[in-house]
Amino acid sequence: MLQYMMLRITVYCSILDCTNRVEDDDKIGLYSYKVQSTITSRLANTMIQAKMVNNAKRSQHIVFDVQVPKGAFIDNFTMDVNGITFTSKIREKSEARKMYSQAKAKGKAAGIVRSNALDMENFKTEVNVPPGTRIQFELHYHEMIRRKLSSYEHVISVKPGRLAKHMEVDVRIIEPQGLRYVHVPNSLGDHFDGITTISKGEKKAHVSFKPTMAQQRKCPTCSSTAVDGNFVVQYDVNRETTGGELEIFNGYFIHFFAPENLDPLPKNILFVIDVSGSMWGLKMKQTIEAMKAILSELRAADQFSLIDFNHNVRCWRDNLVSATPAQVEDAKKYIQAIHPNGGTNINEALLRATFILNEAQNLGMLDPNSVSMIVLVSDGDPTVGELKLTTIQKNVKQSIKDEFSLFCLGIGFDVDYDFLQRIATDNRGMAQRIFGNQETSAQMKNFYNQVSTPLLKKIQFNYPQESVSDVTQSSFHNYFGGSEIVVAGKVDTDNLQHLESIVTATAANAELVMETLRDVEELDGFMKKDKYADPEFTRKLWAYLTVNQMLAERNTAPTAALKRNITKSILQMSLDHHIVTPFTAMLIENAEKDEIMLADQPKDPRRGCCPGQCLSIPAWANVTAVPVSFMPEQRSPPVSSLSINRVDNDPHFIIHLPKSQRNICFNINSEPGKILSLVSDPGTGVVVNGQLIGAKKTENKKLNTYFGKIGFYFKAKGLKVEITTETITLKDGSYSITLTWSDTGLLVSMKKENNVTITVGKEMSFMVLLHRVWKNHPVNVDFLGIYIPPENQFSPAAHGLIGQFTSEPEVYIHHQRTGQAPEKPQATMEVKGNKLTVTRGLQKDYRTDRVLGTDVQCWFVHNSGKGFIDGHYKDYLVPHLYSFMKKP
Repeated sequence: MLQYMMLRITVYCSILDCTNRVEDDDKIGLYSYKVQSTITSRLANTMIQAKMVNNAKRSQHIVFDVQVPKGAFIDNFTMDVNGITFTSKIREKSEARKMYSQAKAKGKAAGIVRSNALDMENFKTEVNVPPGTRIQFELHYHEMIRRKLSSYEHVISVKPGRLAKHMEVDVRIIEPQGLRYVHVPNSLGDHFDGITTISKGEKKAHVSFKPTMAQQRKCPTCSSTAVDGNFVVQYDVNRETTGGELEIFNGYFIHFFAPENLDPLPKNILFVIDVSGSMWGLKMKQTIEAMKAILSELRAADQFSLIDFNHNVRCWRDNLVSATPAQVEDAKKYIQAIHPNGGTNINEALLRATFILNEAQNLGMLDPNSVSMIVLVSDGDPTVGELKLTTIQKNVKQSIKDEFSLFCLGIGFDVDYDFLQRIATDNRGMAQRIFGNQETSAQMKNFYNQVSTPLLKKIQFNYPQESVSDVTQSSFHNYFGGSEIVVAGKVDTDNLQHLESIVTATAANAELVMETLRDVEELDGFMKKDKYADPEFTRKLWAYLTVNQMLAERNTAPTAALKRNITKSILQMSLDHHIVTPFTAMLIENAEKDEIMLADQPKDPRRGCCPGQCLSIPAWANVTAVPVSFMPEQRSPPVSSLSINRVDNDPHFIIHLPKSQRNICFNINSEPGKILSLVSDPGTGVVVNGQLIGAKKTENKKLNTYFGKIGFYFKAKGLKVEITTETITLKDGSYSITLTWSDTGLLVSMKKENNVTITVGKEMSFMVLLHRVWKNHPVNVDFLGIYIPPENQFSPAAHGLIGQFTSEPEVYIHHQRTGQAPEKPQATMEVKGNKLTVTRGLQKDYRTDRVLGTDVQCWFVHNSGKGFIDGHYKDYLVPHLYSFMKKP
């Protein structure tokens, strides 16, 4: 789940059909797109609804793809297909999987994928429907909006992907405490200036965004939508001078605590920065930029130092120094000179940081009212020194001794975020995942701003036992300015007078703070009069906080028995409150129960950690379940809901054709040492080439060949990447760095001994998969496979064995007949003016199973793809690994 101190709420909505091509775009109609969100005392209930129709003359795949915040609890999903209604229910995960497996064995099941991405999780289902079918998807979830930098912010990323006949984003805010302000910045751009309306009362507000179809168009004659960005609502509530507020409703109390009229406490802060080789490139550049800005924000009363580490650990200063202008400037120069290389020794770096803070404490160098903290910035797993994560966690816990906080910033796709979250939570801190992209610097600074203004330390809330029970949490280590502490519990309404007179909050550096109690009868009447207010908001907030607290406790449970007991409690809470958590799954079925789907999150294959806490590889790199089909027959489904063009094994090419929903395969039979052009795009300046290697000896009079080396050249950036079965080399002008497959982290993602994902800007990404074989195998050798998503924005000039299919050719397959083997039928394929005999068979996709692979049905083109590819395969031979090819 989202870490406890996370203060930003983000809702991302995207509805795209899986073909995503111009011809089919016009045939999938989006006639209604609605996002309705109601916020009742910081509890946001959100509904996302899409109504679509297949206007094509053939069956089409329609995808409902929504991303919701990781901290949100999904509580309902419904789907209606031409009057056939599917509803959902929550079950214990293993029970749900068993029911799904039973249905799947009968051929009556399909999948809904919930994968992870940044601070959201992806909820996706794909339905194959006949012409004229109308379909409605509707997803419900709830979450608590947390306060950050003195403001609540509700962010809705609206990306419908096409024009909608009716579009609406509707946000209602009901706050009994009263609204200070409501603001909607023009985040979608000047194109929509003046369309959003705001109606604000004393305690209620209504925000509406309803662009007409004409207003949605990028230009008056455009057929594409300009609605593509974030819709943001910001607000804050009225506060008493004490900063405290109690709301009691329906047997529960919610305690909001956010004092603001306090001076910031001085802080003692150690920045611990990973400078191993995996941080090379944009990640290090953005980290340096962010750290220089963060250092500029240190106050004169603060003390600080810097530690940078790879396989070794270095200190800028061996002890804390005052944040004078001279010291800050010297620290900036030190950071600017960092040159990333080597391994990752997280254990020693953190122990060195705790030693410096403990020594300063023992020597009396710290202000008694100051707050001490460590901020760790890293992008990978430990590769040097202590490697066992549980041992590192134990070492750090014993060294910190609950005296200060540890905050962790995990950078990149492959960072072990589950570990960083555990070690931060265990030491009164929080963790946040940050991608190594153009927004890294801004994300790091935003995170720092959350933890850099401590106002109170060691806060203890005291509630009368005769009045309350099941309190989520009654003590907090620090309170940071601009945020908010929220406590919830059950209340005995017969003893409200005790609650009103006794509830206090104490802090190590402040006097007792008396809290205010909102009039119960007044609140009750106010809530019941408003038809939009959620009458269950206190119960849902209590459940939300309780489950999150138990998840945090489970992460740090010292024994397996205690962890099992906590798991049982979370499961029971999940079932009682009908919410999807890491230990439950959602079953979706029709009234007749003859079609069933499963909304589930697979464990992270790297760590087996809980969903919502780990980051998977990009969505296009995951294989999804077979989509639901409402037709007796369908074309070959793509291997992934985001189809991939790939080349793997000997080298087997698989080209997915979205328009015709077919996979076409071919082999290239060439010689070891030859270099094949895979993508050659002079328009974007991108080259992808592969060099062949041979097996150790021939089998059946044939020498199998594989890709042993793959080269990427990004001309505009002057960047070259060479990937072999042994090393990954990055070349930027005269500078180069070489990593081995045992390292982690590369540009965006590098999974140890598994794959490398290269992302350049927002336009392109590539995955290279490593295949290891037994070293003493008499024939086989280590080799590489490459997977390229269709979203890559190549230019019309793109070519190469894969690049040429950026512009999909028209393919007509007919006259299917029995082949030489019964399981391999043949057919005639007409393409590019050629008539070819093709064979139906299976190829392998190795993204999720590198040993056995996943079977992919395709039509196989013989003779090295002759007639399907342009020209002859020899036309694709290039002289060097970074050469553009000449068009045949």
